[in-house]
Amino acid sequence: MTEIFAKAEVDRRTLLRRAAAVGLMATPAVGMLSACVGGGDDDKTQQQSTGTKSAENPLGIDPKAGVEIIIFNGGLGTAYSTDVDTPLFNKKWPDAKVTFSQTEQISTVVQPRINAGTPPDMINNSGSNLMDFGAIVKAGQAADLTDLFAAPSWDVSGKTVADTLVPGAVEQGSYDGKPFAMNYSFTVFGLWYNKKLFDSKGWTVPTTWADFTALCDKIHAAGITPFGFAGANASYYMVRALLTSAAKIGTEQALKDIDNLKPGAWTADPIKKAAAAWGEIGNKYINKTFLGLKHTEVQLQQNQDKLAFYPCGSWLENEQAKDTPPTFEYAVAAYPSVTTSDQLPATAINAAAGEIYFAAAKGKNPQGGKEYIRAMLSKEAALGFTKLTKSLTVVSGAADGQTISPGLTSANDLLGKAGKDVFMGYLFDTWYKKLDDESRAAANDLMFKGGDADKFCQRMEAASQAVAKDSSVTKFTRS
Repeated sequence: MTEIFAKAEVDRRTLLRRAAAVGLMATPAVGMLSACVGGGDDDKTQQQSTGTKSAENPLGIDPKAGVEIIIFNGGLGTAYSTDVDTPLFNKKWPDAKVTFSQTEQISTVVQPRINAGTPPDMINNSGSNLMDFGAIVKAGQAADLTDLFAAPSWDVSGKTVADTLVPGAVEQGSYDGKPFAMNYSFTVFGLWYNKKLFDSKGWTVPTTWADFTALCDKIHAAGITPFGFAGANASYYMVRALLTSAAKIGTEQALKDIDNLKPGAWTADPIKKAAAAWGEIGNKYINKTFLGLKHTEVQLQQNQDKLAFYPCGSWLENEQAKDTPPTFEYAVAAYPSVTTSDQLPATAINAAAGEIYFAAAKGKNPQGGKEYIRAMLSKEAALGFTKLTKSLTVVSGAADGQTISPGLTSANDLLGKAGKDVFMGYLFDTWYKKLDDESRAAANDLMFKGGDADKFCQRMEAASQAVAKDSSVTKFTRS
């Protein structure tokens, strides 16, 4: 057994974003595409490197052409790229120099280069400053990855790249039926807690809302804040918690209606019930000072056993690696059932592929960018990623037989218990920035300023319909 022990030294994870959804279809654009994404005039197009396709070179790259990549430096760090992916790529293509750079400000650094027609060949579009990927696709700036997914796997004989991925991985980055993104990191979302603390106190993870509030009372009596999140920069964690509960009440259709800007989606019964339940948690069990704190500050309080439950994704364990004491062992629980008539079971969870990687259509070497992604989708690279980041990937079975960290083990257990009841969640946060911004502000008001569920729903409904009526916003639909 190989023990996964490496801890990537990272500053923070500002945001895990997902690309497009399974079955994503772009509707005809209404109005002009966002002016921030240039279409790439012919006189701006770089001369592109090409090679001869063969069994050993299925994407037809020029084996001597350099490949420029840029990676977002967040909670996952960049060591997986410099220490795993690039050496693996260069072992096969020793004359293809990889030029690496990293940034915490993807849009600020990359968008001007896209507009100028001189983008890097492969881009990790992530973080709170990520680019509008839907606009990039519509502007023809992202390369079609059909040939990548149809190519032979890097290290699994007899299978294509697509064959080696978890179900839905290709479709998740598809627009109008064509794949333009590779969503690499597979994240499990839920309520994170210290298993050692819970074991020592004899606290049982709740499955019903009544059990949840009863446990919160016990936790509060023990002098610990029962539940919390950072209002300053991580209120979207709370948005996800609330909408996960709504999906369990009324199935994922409630979230699809929100994504599709359907009138009445935000005031529908599942959203109202979820908002009311979580508003009660905010009124009774949250520390109001968390409104002004950043996520790392709140996460540190949890590591110090000042906070019991924290809503987050499975990147949390790695992000807090340097601050996690020996007395703390990460574990994750599914969000409890809100009602006795929830349409999804208590074990149902939200889990999805995230972290957008794409090849730039107007780069000097887009095929080289795709080949770099093919290397990333090898089992060897995927296992290296998991070792360094404590995060799973979309490469099926890449971590099988490995001893993995406590938090990731717990997340795997949660996936097993959920079975078929794993749903992707919502997509409006990557489609419509104004709606995403409003949801964060509304979640903060709900949880820190009174818990008025009706006010939350009405506010979000108004914001949704304002986006729906805005002809300058490119619309997408989800089936």
